Amino acid sequence: MSQQYEPYAPAPAGAANGTAPVPPLPPEEDPVRAALAQVRREVAKAVVGQDAAVTGLIIALLARGHVLLEGVPGVAKTLLVRSLSAALDLDTKRVQFTPDLMPGDVTGSLIYDNRSSEFSFREGPVFTNILLADEINRTPPKTQASLLEAMEERQVTVDGVTRPLPEPFIVAATQNPVEYEGTYPLPEAQLDRFLLKMTLDLPSRDDEIEVIRRHSSGFDPRNLAAAGVRPVASARDLELAREAVARVAVAPEVLAYIVDVVRATRAAPSFQLGVSPRGATALLNTARAWAWLSGRAFVTPDDVKALTLPALRHRVALRPEAQMDGVNVDNVLGSILATVPVPR
Repeated sequence: MSQQYEPYAPAPAGAANGTAPVPPLPPEEDPVRAALAQVRREVAKAVVGQDAAVTGLIIALLARGHVLLEGVPGVAKTLLVRSLSAALDLDTKRVQFTPDLMPGDVTGSLIYDNRSSEFSFREGPVFTNILLADEINRTPPKTQASLLEAMEERQVTVDGVTRPLPEPFIVAATQNPVEYEGTYPLPEAQLDRFLLKMTLDLPSRDDEIEVIRRHSSGFDPRNLAAAGVRPVASARDLELAREAVARVAVAPEVLAYIVDVVRATRAAPSFQLGVSPRGATALLNTARAWAWLSGRAFVTPDDVKALTLPALRHRVALRPEAQMDGVNVDNVLGSILATVPVPR
């Protein structure tokens, strides 16, 4: 089977994929990077495992993108986002996406004030730093589409008036696999606006024992403060980190490698839809953020490989005959990584 990659440290030859979290960086190297490393440790006080998803959310914040978290119910998708927000001291609002949810319930709407005899705008939950869109694929496409402007333009337009969203702003959406009852497939246009798609698997036996042990000791997922999760980084730290990521160098050969990987998805026989140039930009930005988190001022081909699956898996579509043969998107992307020449 072709080697697969997740946003951990680039795996050495023969290492199992995604078996170890990112090692924390020494505080003396960079205070801002150390603060974000501490964020991962704070989240671990509430969430067992899922290190790749935690790192993916941090990368999305650094790259000004959005994250789609997919997994079966009960693998701590919602708890993960809430814990990250608590560790970052950012404002978070949650929207439970249901079949009867209307677009105005997300973006806000005009409300008539009897006292002033005028209409006033009441902000929706989208006016926040981290919007937790819980079970986003349980609401019809009309309501899902209400997020498109917010995700792309960082603004909301209601009744012809455009209102900017706070900074930073990301959407962290959770969804159940589309095979589950009562789910709607996300439109391709909306999927393409997610920077990363992270898949959360069921925990290993040891991790599940730790989950049960914590609950038996009185852990309450609704009270993160009692679990010891505390703010260790601020919006200012995040802004400084973004400025540092923007200074990470990318050699022309690495840029060409990103383009070659993306173009190979368009020629893959198993795909009826390949990755657009927006996907190539997403792969570049996430690789840059990952390089900075790893303590380097330049991007390597291993950084590109490490982010290829989460950055591209939701931007491609399998042919029907490939689906019937049981072909997996991640396996096809892994095969592409194994065949595209890597620059030295």
